[in-house]
Amino acid sequence: MTKIAIMKQFLLTVLCCFVTGLAMAQTTPAAPVKNITVKGTVIDSAANKPLGYGTVALQDAATKAPVKSTLAKDDGSFELKAPEGKTYQLVVASVGYATKVIPVKLTGNAFDAGRILISTSNKQLNEVTITAVKPVMKQEVDRLSYDVTADPESKAISALDMMRKVPLLAVDGDDNIKLKGSGKYKILINGKESALMAKNPSDVLKAMPATNIEKIEVITTPPAKYDAEGLAGIINIITKKNADQGFNGSVNSRYNTVWGAGYNLNITAKQGKFGISGYAGFGKQNQNSNSFSNTQTQFEPNTKNVRSTLVQTGDNTFGGRYRYGNAELSYEIDSLNLLTGSFEAFHGEFDQSGSQRSVQRDASGAITQGYHLTNSGYNHDQGLDASINYQLGFKGHKDELLTLSYKYSYGPSKNFTDNQFNERTNYYSANQPDFRQYNNAGNKEHTFQLDYAYPVKKISIEAGAKVILRNNFSDYSRQDKDAKDSLNTSPNAVYNINSGQTGAFDYHQDVYSAYNSYQLKFEKWTGKAGLRLEHTQVNAVFTGTPLDKSYNNLIPSVSIQRSLKSSSLSLGFTQRIQRPGIYQLNPFIDKSNPKFISTGNPDLKPELNNTFELNYSNFSKGSINVGLSYAFSNNAIQNVTSLIDTVTFTTYQNLGSNRSLGLNLNTNYSITKKLTVNINGQVSHIWLKGTYNGSFYKNDGYTGNAFANIGYKFDGGYRLGLDAGFFSGDVTLQGKSSNFIFNSYVLSKEFLNKKLTISAVANNPYSKYRTFRSTTNTVDFDQESLYHNRYRNFAVRVNFKFGKLNGEIKKNQRGINNDDTKGGGKSNSGGNG
Repeated sequence: MTKIAIMKQFLLTVLCCFVTGLAMAQTTPAAPVKNITVKGTVIDSAANKPLGYGTVALQDAATKAPVKSTLAKDDGSFELKAPEGKTYQLVVASVGYATKVIPVKLTGNAFDAGRILISTSNKQLNEVTITAVKPVMKQEVDRLSYDVTADPESKAISALDMMRKVPLLAVDGDDNIKLKGSGKYKILINGKESALMAKNPSDVLKAMPATNIEKIEVITTPPAKYDAEGLAGIINIITKKNADQGFNGSVNSRYNTVWGAGYNLNITAKQGKFGISGYAGFGKQNQNSNSFSNTQTQFEPNTKNVRSTLVQTGDNTFGGRYRYGNAELSYEIDSLNLLTGSFEAFHGEFDQSGSQRSVQRDASGAITQGYHLTNSGYNHDQGLDASINYQLGFKGHKDELLTLSYKYSYGPSKNFTDNQFNERTNYYSANQPDFRQYNNAGNKEHTFQLDYAYPVKKISIEAGAKVILRNNFSDYSRQDKDAKDSLNTSPNAVYNINSGQTGAFDYHQDVYSAYNSYQLKFEKWTGKAGLRLEHTQVNAVFTGTPLDKSYNNLIPSVSIQRSLKSSSLSLGFTQRIQRPGIYQLNPFIDKSNPKFISTGNPDLKPELNNTFELNYSNFSKGSINVGLSYAFSNNAIQNVTSLIDTVTFTTYQNLGSNRSLGLNLNTNYSITKKLTVNINGQVSHIWLKGTYNGSFYKNDGYTGNAFANIGYKFDGGYRLGLDAGFFSGDVTLQGKSSNFIFNSYVLSKEFLNKKLTISAVANNPYSKYRTFRSTTNTVDFDQESLYHNRYRNFAVRVNFKFGKLNGEIKKNQRGINNDDTKGGGKSNSGGNG
């Protein structure tokens, strides 16, 4: 099926679903009904400031039945309309505040409640029946946020599936997360870099239920307080922490026909001055096999005349078990002193095996070389974060805060493969013996941070300093089977160290930074500007020339927002740095596929990117967000491939320029109280160029994605969700990857007064496998790679909530967030659905 046909199929599916929804919403036109208008402004009585996003509802004064509801705007204002002819009361409710009920006394057809003062409360809020459709989108001066708790499907799908719905985000065919089509971003949990996300964030998010998450922020113009890394921006996942006196929690379990079983427990509790919140989960991924093929046509030097053709076919099997946990603790010493700490951990043990046949033919079709390779091994990944924060308040100005923070991170990884050759044709063991390959790599970090915040009326001042002491390491080795033992297939066969492919890599990167930023807020305008100065010192010891260098970067960020009647317009500019990570730097040579080897490059320099953002948001009826962005870099880090003899060699280089122009659209609209439609799409044009191995390359093309969700809530606690999506594939300097479509169906039922939810999920039921195609074109060869991955899967999810709380855990308003290095590698595991 061609790309155009697939796009047409997707668009027709979305259009049919949308038209069906409209048809369901049609009713016989009724006579016009006169409405009354109720308006006012919600005010925090203690701070004497507007309180935004509180729930405001109109109730029938006699029956207490809800009639209309909304959320107050950022400035606390609201307006409601309801049919005249009844006596109403106005209810104002917000978490942590006492509920206020006001009789509606009309003057003509209007009631102006004026300034509605509400006060904080330590008591349990009285239950108020409110039927508001809570907005899922919010536009701020420098970011977009998606309220996961307002999405009914959050109880039924994984956190990774939820990422597909967030504006500007997409998940490609290999489950890699993209921000505006780019993999160069930073992902945080609660504003802090996380060991859970250090290597393969999609692994963790597939295993984690969306019910763990409160909201997802996409920070498009990161302010100066954030480290300067993450070219496309920052993804900040905020987890749930609802607690005051008492406790609550939830138990989640699922079984997926492909990804296996998974279990998750959330718990939050507070007693007196001490509070704790966290979650833990574990699961086992089934052993799944996926097939692949590589076809490479190699050319004579400086011509397009075919020299030989290499064809590889085979399969890989992968599976194992994982566990993860997160805990945040809070102790309120007194009203001005707060001590908090956090702990995160992830551990995954995955086995892998594979079989591969490789045949090389000359231009006449005769076999010149061939072999059958079988391999087995394991990947053991770990991650650990531990941090402590002290926050000091000041008498007379409760918003003035000084925070001291320390964090320790440790992320080791062990990889092993045992490679055995047979059925050799002109592929001699003297040149390529059976071998075993080991790589123990990872990182350690110590981070110290000082933050000061001082809001004064319309201006907010932030300043701070930070030190990151980072050590990336890799201890790698290769052992070749002894020629005298070449026929021995037992585990006791003799293996000798290959000194040429054995070594250690020790990379120290220390970053010293200071920042200062200002936010100025008026009734209609909000502006934020800042500068961040970073000094980076690099020292590295490895096989080759040691590195000892340093560089300075002064990073500006500016963003402006104009609030309109029911919408806003924002404009932003920032520079961002992409420092290379351990996977890009490590000189370890991966020869698990002897014809396609890869390695890192310790000489990589940081990439500097310039980004401009223009966004429009409207939340009058549902929500809509439209954005335009332009970004460029002149020393982009590119993945590049060349041919050395008959072996394909892949590494990273700083090459040429990378420019992109993008447009994004997101809308969430309630056609009726029961029917909701969400559409999220993004399209970019990318231009790449650079010189590698004396040859000039350039490539350009469109990349994009589209996602649509239709949800219908039936009586009796049933809900049906239909999802469909399209991903166009990637454009790289030397090639492209193919597009694909996906679809999902979710049926949920609530029991026990909404405490128990059971969901059935069907993902991509029309096709058992999906073929993912990528192409690479160089002066030396053309290559096409096909990967056939498991696609169809079914799942059952169970969510049970328990306990009772009446507020939220107090936490530091500042903390450590190391967002300055490129994120993890490719996803291999987890549990979708």
